[in-house]
Formats: sequence, C-alpha cells, structure tokens
Amino acid sequence: MATDGAVPLPGLVEEFVAGQQDGGAAAAAAGVKAGNFTILQLVEALGPTLTSSQSQTRARGIQLLSHVLSECSGRLSEKEVEVLVAFYENRLKDDYVVTPHVLHGIKALTKSPAWPPGLAISVLKSLFQDVHVQSLMLLERSCIYTILINLMELKEEELKGLGADFVFGFVQAMDGERDPRNLLLAFQIARNILHRGYELGSFTEELFEVTSCYFPIDFSPPPNDPHGITQQELILALRAVLTGTVCFAEFLLPLVIEKLDSDIQSAKLDSLQTLAACASMYGYRELKEFLPGLWSSLRREVFQTASEKVESAGLSSLRAITSCLSRSILSSDGDDALRVFLDLIIQDCRHHLCEPDLKLVWPSAKLLQAAASASYRASHIIAGAVIPQLMEQYNNQTQCAQRRTLLDVLQGFVQPAQDGVPAVAEESVLCGFREPLCEVVFSALSETNAGLQVTASRILSSLGQQPGLLSTSHVELAVDHLRRLILEEEDTQVCPAVLECSGSLAPLYPDVFASAMIPQLKAEIFSEPMLRDNGQEAVHTSSQHVVRQRCMTALAAVSCHPTLVQQTAPVLLQVLSSSHTDVSFSIGSGLFSTDDIIAACRSLQQIAEQVQYAEETGCFFHDVIIPHLLGLTVQAGLQCDNQDSIPPQSPLTEEAILLAIVPVLSTACAHLQSELAALTASRVVSLFLDGDTVFLPGNNLPLQPQLFQKASSSCSGSQLVCLLMACVCSMPKSVEIPQVDRLLSELEELSCTSTHPFSFTLAAKCFAGLINKRSAGQALDLVLERTIKRITSELDCMSSSLRTQALTLLLWVAKALLIRYHPLATTLTDKIFSLLMDPELAPLAADGFSLLMSDSVDVLNRACHADFRIMYRQRFFTENSAKLVEGFNSAEKEMKSGYLKALSHIVNNLPRQVQLTELPALLPLLLEALSCPDQAVQLSTLSCLHPVLLDPPASPALAPQLDGLIFRLLGLTTSPAMKVRIATLRCLHALARFPDHMILPFRARVLRALATPLDDHKRLVRREAVAARGEWFLLGSPGR
Repeated sequence: MATDGAVPLPGLVEEFVAGQQDGGAAAAAAGVKAGNFTILQLVEALGPTLTSSQSQTRARGIQLLSHVLSECSGRLSEKEVEVLVAFYENRLKDDYVVTPHVLHGIKALTKSPAWPPGLAISVLKSLFQDVHVQSLMLLERSCIYTILINLMELKEEELKGLGADFVFGFVQAMDGERDPRNLLLAFQIARNILHRGYELGSFTEELFEVTSCYFPIDFSPPPNDPHGITQQELILALRAVLTGTVCFAEFLLPLVIEKLDSDIQSAKLDSLQTLAACASMYGYRELKEFLPGLWSSLRREVFQTASEKVESAGLSSLRAITSCLSRSILSSDGDDALRVFLDLIIQDCRHHLCEPDLKLVWPSAKLLQAAASASYRASHIIAGAVIPQLMEQYNNQTQCAQRRTLLDVLQGFVQPAQDGVPAVAEESVLCGFREPLCEVVFSALSETNAGLQVTASRILSSLGQQPGLLSTSHVELAVDHLRRLILEEEDTQVCPAVLECSGSLAPLYPDVFASAMIPQLKAEIFSEPMLRDNGQEAVHTSSQHVVRQRCMTALAAVSCHPTLVQQTAPVLLQVLSSSHTDVSFSIGSGLFSTDDIIAACRSLQQIAEQVQYAEETGCFFHDVIIPHLLGLTVQAGLQCDNQDSIPPQSPLTEEAILLAIVPVLSTACAHLQSELAALTASRVVSLFLDGDTVFLPGNNLPLQPQLFQKASSSCSGSQLVCLLMACVCSMPKSVEIPQVDRLLSELEELSCTSTHPFSFTLAAKCFAGLINKRSAGQALDLVLERTIKRITSELDCMSSSLRTQALTLLLWVAKALLIRYHPLATTLTDKIFSLLMDPELAPLAADGFSLLMSDSVDVLNRACHADFRIMYRQRFFTENSAKLVEGFNSAEKEMKSGYLKALSHIVNNLPRQVQLTELPALLPLLLEALSCPDQAVQLSTLSCLHPVLLDPPASPALAPQLDGLIFRLLGLTTSPAMKVRIATLRCLHALARFPDHMILPFRARVLRALATPLDDHKRLVRREAVAARGEWFLLGSPGR
C-alpha cells in the first residue's frame, strides 16, 4: 500500500478528514500518480468516513476523493468510472453540505475518456432531478455547466438521444443565472445545442426566453477584475446563441425592434449588430412578416441618430437584410421580395435627393447606397431609380454647393461595392447611364470650383475601374482634362485628387497616357522661358517652377505600368542630365532650379517604390536608371575636383541634390532581383575601388578615377561615397559584397581623415551599414578590433584635429552593432558615455544618443534590409539608464547638461508604454533638464514630455512632481527661443486635461502666467497660448 518513507494511506485519510489538513489531499493524489495505491484502495480507506453519520465527515471524505479524481481521472478504467459515477449519483441525494464536493467529483470524472455507454444519460437525469441549481453557490453552478459541456463533447450522440428533455433540463438549470463567468459557460452550452443539431421540440421558446432575457448585455466589469471578462465578450457569446437558429426568428426580430426604441446607445448598437448577424443567415420566410417594422426602425436610426457607430450599424443591418432578400428564389406566381422591399426604401428616400440643401440628403443617400451595395440585383434596381434623378438634378442646379452635394451622392452609387460587382457574364449596372455620367463628370472637371473637380476626379477613377464604362474616346477626353488640371490647377485639394485619378487610370489605359499625357508633360518640363518685351531672355518665375515640379510628380503618379515607366523615367533622367550640362545654372539663370532637380529625384524614387516588384521594371532600373544616375553624378564630382573645369560647377555636386539621389538608388537596389543585385554591387564596388567605369553610359570619364581621395573643399569627388552607401548598404543580406575588407578599409580611412563633414559622415554611414550585415565571425572581429583601436586612439589624443571624425564613426558603428545585439555594442556605448565628460566633444556625444535611438532614413533601417531587432531601444535603456543617472550625479555642474540632453534623447525615442513605466524614476532628471540653460536640452525634454502628458495613465505618475513641473513650465513661457515657448505651451495645454482635483489648485497661477504669451510677437506662440489658456480657464466648469 505504501513504499518506504511514504505516509500510509489510512494516515493520509485520517490527517485530511479528522485533522482538517488539506495537504493530505495533494499527498494522496501524488500517491495514486506514483502507483503507491489505486483509486479503489482510496475508496476502501475512506469507507468509514463515507458512511459516517456526520454530514461534515462525509463531506470531507468526498472532498478528498474528488480532489484525487481531479488529478488522476485519466487513469481510470470503464469499470472504475461506472462504480464511482454510481456512488456520486447516490450522494446527490445526501445532505446539502455534501453536494458541492459531489459536483466537483462528477466534473472530474467527465474528464475521463473511459465512460461506459448510457452512463452520461444517467448522470444528467440525476443532476436535473436531484440538484436545484439556483440554490447553489457560484463555483458549484459553474461545475454544473462544465459537466454539461464535458458530456456534450464526450457523449454527444447519447445526449441527443434524450431529445428535448436535455434542452428542458438545461433551461431549468440556467434560469436566473447572473454571474458573467457562468453566463459565458451557459451561452456556450446553448450555442452547442443550436449549432450541433440537438432537438428543441416544444422548448424552442423557453430556450430563447432563458437566454434573451440578458439582451442587450448591460455589464461593466469591476476595476482590476482578475477574471478579465469584458462586455464585448458577453455580447458576442449571447449573439452567437440568439442568431444560432432560424427557429428564433419569430421571437428575436420583434425583440430587436423593441430594443431599437431604447434611449441607450449601447442597446441600439447591440440590437443593430445582432440584426445584421441574424439577417445573414435568415431567409425571406423568416423576415417577411417583420420587414416594414425593421425598415421603419432602421430609417429612424439613420435619420435621427447623432452617433456614427449607430448609423454605421444601421446601414450594415440594412445591407444584410437586402443581401438576404437578394438570395430569395423568384417564383412565377409570387412577388419579388427584393423589389418590394427596395421600392419601400426608394419611396421613403428618393424625394430627399431633390433637396440637396437639406440635412436628410445624406442619410437618404447612405441608406440607398447601403442597400445597393448588398448585391448586383439590388444595385441594378436602385441605380435605375436614383441615378437618372441625380443627374437631372445636377444639370438643373446652378449653385456650386448644391451641385457638389449631388455629385458627392452620385459618387457613392458609382463606387463599386464588393457584393455589387457584376459577375463575369454580367455588365455593370451603370452601362445604361454611361454617356450621361461621363457628360456630368467632364462638365464638373471643366468647372472652376475645386470641390466639383475633386469629386469628379474620384468618380472618373471609379468609372475607369469598372470594365466597359469608359470608351476609348472617353478615356482620351479624360486624359485631356487631367492633363489640363495638372498644368493649370494649383489648388491644394485638386492637385492630389487629379494625380490619384491619373495613377488609377494609367495602368488600365497605358497607351492613351503614353500618347496623350507624357509627351505634353515632358514638353512643359523642358519649356524655355518666355522673352521679355525688350527681347532679353526672361528667367522662369516661381509659378513656372511649381508647374514643372507638378509635372514631374504627375509623371511618377502615372508610372504604374512597365511601358509607362520606360517613358517617364528617361524624362526625369533628362532633367538631371540637362541641369548637369547647363552652364547657366551656376549663375542662377539655368532652366532647372535646385528644387526642380530634387523634385525629379523624388519622382524617380516614387517610381522605384511603386514598381518595386515588377521584374521587367527591375531590369530597366538595373540597365538604365542606376548606371545613368551614377554616370552623371560621378562625372559631376570629378569635374568639380578639376579646378580649371569648364563648364562651371555642376548642380549635381550640391549636397542637397546628392541626398535626393541617394534614396532613388537605395530604393532601386533594395528591390533588385538577386542576380541583378549581385551584379550591381560588383560594378559599384569596382567603380569606387578600381575606377572601373566601363558600365557607365556615355563614358567620357578619366581613366581609373580615384573616388576615395581625401576631401578638404566643399566640392570633392569623395562626397560621392553617398552613392556607394546607397547601392551597397541597401542590398539584401544574401547578396555578397565583393572585396568587402578592402572596401571597409578605404571607408575607415576616409571617415577618419577627411575634413569634409559630408564626406566623412557618409563614409561612416556606409562603413556601419556594411558592418551591420556582415556575418559574425573572425573576419568581422578583426575589422572591429582595428577600427575600435583607431577610434580610441584618435579620441584619446586631445590635440588631434580629427576627433570629430572619430566620434562620428564611433556613433555609427555603435548603432550598427547595437541594433543587431552585437556584444561589442556595450563597449562602444560606454565610450560614448565617457565622452559626455569631454570638454570639446560632450555636446556632440550627447546629440549622438539621438542618432543611436532614432530611426535612420538612408541606412540601418528595415527598407535597407539591415539586421534590426525591434526591442533594441528598450534593451539599451534598461542596460544604460543607471549609468546615465550615476554619471549625472557625479559630473561637474558645467558638464551636467550633456547628461540631461542624452537622457532626453533616449527617453524621447522610447515607446510610450515604456516612458510611462519609467516616468516616476526619471521625472526628477527631466525637471532638471527643463532648468538647464541649453535651449536644445529644453526643447528635447519638452518634446519628450508632451506625448506622455497627453496619455491619461500618466497623471498618477506625475502627481508627486506636478508642482515642480508646472513651476518650470511657466518659467519657460518667456524663453527667448520661439520653439521652446511653443513646446511649453503645448505641455501646459496637455496638463489641463488632467483630473480637475489634481490641477485645480494651480489654475490661478497658470492663468496669470499665460497672460504674457497672449501678447507674444509671434503669431504661432499666441495661437498656442490662446488654446492652453482657454482649457485652463474652463477648469472646474460643469460639463467640461
């Protein structure tokens, strides 16, 4: 019975029953699991206890047995289950103090797979006959529901054999349940009954009544609820029951109509969502009797509600009902149910469309559009009744506002919904109105009203998406209108709408755009300036440059098809080529300005982003775009190195333009196919290391140019290292960079010795980008060891003139290692921390933490396939926050500002939740930062605090420091720096949203202090002051 050292079974029983020691139950269960004794031996040992005349003693005995069964039910045989179930059934008739333990025992047994046939029915009959569920405590009621769920999974066919008696027993058991935990279990049982085909018999209405009494759910979980049950969870569980069978339709639909009359918004919303759910599974027969009442309620909710959620739910319900009726079968002798219902909607809504200046136009339009979007047949019926009337009204109206309203309504009917899209063999419902629709759209595009032009552009885009609606002549006319608007219209709303429309139509009709738009846009881009009256050449005006840049943007917008890309991209390349060869650029009279060239680069980048997955376009970029860009910029850089070069300096050597070319190359290289990417990497590396220019078009470059030469002037070929970075650092990790060790050595040399800031910064970035992707191993360790040794040597030499270059390389290498969790990252970041005490480099080192924590645009980001871990910021903060605080506390007074600036940069880039968690510990330092005279520190700290102050959970964490925070913020409202004043006022505005009891004591002081910025000489400051003071003035007002 017991092994050596184990407590004998009788002793365990005695300890649990007589000694009231619950630990004996766990020991007994462990003994069964270990094989020291069996369940039946335990029952034998419990014999005197189970037959005791004392109900409490019997209860303890059954409690012990039930506990052991809950741990060991999987070890039971069928015979053992049968014996134990018979025992427990008998005990259900025992004293009420025994019943809870009996139920726990039965629940444990239902987890055993070894149930003999017929036993489940016996248990259920005993439960339904001998247990009054409503008199049980919460846990025991939960046991009842769990037993039912387990038996439904274990012996479903046997339970179905009970017929409607099982449903009746469940209804009696569930009646009056109020606990949300048990309700979830009860709803699960009811859902299983409905979905698994249990017989309801004459108890259909009873099952509906016992569940629908909770509809709609009105439950608010208590604060800090450990069970985590939400109102939405209960709503969805109950909805699955109510919509689980069409047999509930005659009871549910009247209930929904009744609840829609409620004044409680949540009840309306729940009712509408339930209606939509049941309509999706009902048929016409179930809905027929209630359609007028449902339509009346839905119309009222959409017409009268002030809630967008209720309106949206009402429209979804109408769509579901219409979809249901669309599925009904038409009979030769019966009415068309869908048409009858839609006639009712049209009759009540169509006349409102004739009143475009009244508020019921939009609700009526939304109802009609919701019904039309339900099915192709519904859209056909409604379109035939509504669209001709809308077009007639549009033509009859003379006021732009009313025509805009009608056009907006028309757009809703033209926009194809997924369910309203015709099948392959069916034509669009709009085919019958093609000509008048196009006339209305082209008429609106010809108007001078921006609103009409915007809506017409959207309708035109929708028409183009539907096959057969635009003929070739229509498309040609549409392109003419779009081209005219691109060239002439400057409105900030019209331009994006026209470009979006062009972008949606171009891939559908590439030939028309290739012939009717691209040549005209190109002509406008290269148009010469007009002559003045005296015959002298006139320079382009600013508006002409704006039109030219808009044309370039339009070229990018329509480049959604390979054939179009091959026409538009060369035009943009020609802009760069022309500016490079334009001798008059340097004196400000060239055809293209710097902004024009940057706009061309941005358009090329947009094209690369739009067609990144097209193989044909990838080859085009590899063969044409990338070589031409490299050729032009390399030629410009080398000409710049030649002081006697003619023509004068090319604009392509300007840093702003080079930085605009970088994302073009980066985006293009990042999405090249593997073979093309490897070839491009090989060519670019050979160009920079060996001067191999063979692959560059129109090659008139010197033999083997040296692109890694040191730079001292603002114009040097070494700045072309940005092109190397754009190409090799954007390649996927799978692409092997040739001669990478030699390349890293050259980049290290350039970054550490160049005196040109642009060159050594870009060289450091390129070095970091390559290090980040290089596989771990001895080769990487050797490169890092050499580089760190050189960086340390330069930084430790206080007389060196190259310390800034060394710090720049240190920051970028540290970031490259930090974001990939490399072990050496800690060594480098510790070195940066030590530089916060350096009198010369401390400000740069402090700003370097912004570089470490923020996202980089051109390198070390996901778009460039960097080795990037998403939690690196949190890890860096956790590992280094203590170092930062310790350094601040031990630093000299004049050096503390560096630590404060570093802290503000780090915290500013942390996720919001981490900021809130760490705020109490860091707030004293942040307040110190606000007192720091360095305006950059102040601004960084304010930008860190503002989003945190907007988050409601921040208020408790800030409460102890609120006085100090407000005191420092009020002092900064008169800062000499405008940006600091604006950021301070925004923080004060955010503070006004804290709970009244926290900030009301400061109201008078804040209002007095905010009077000064109301008279600030900067308009932007005055605007923020008005907003902040208004919120503080209203503190404590009723209804705030």
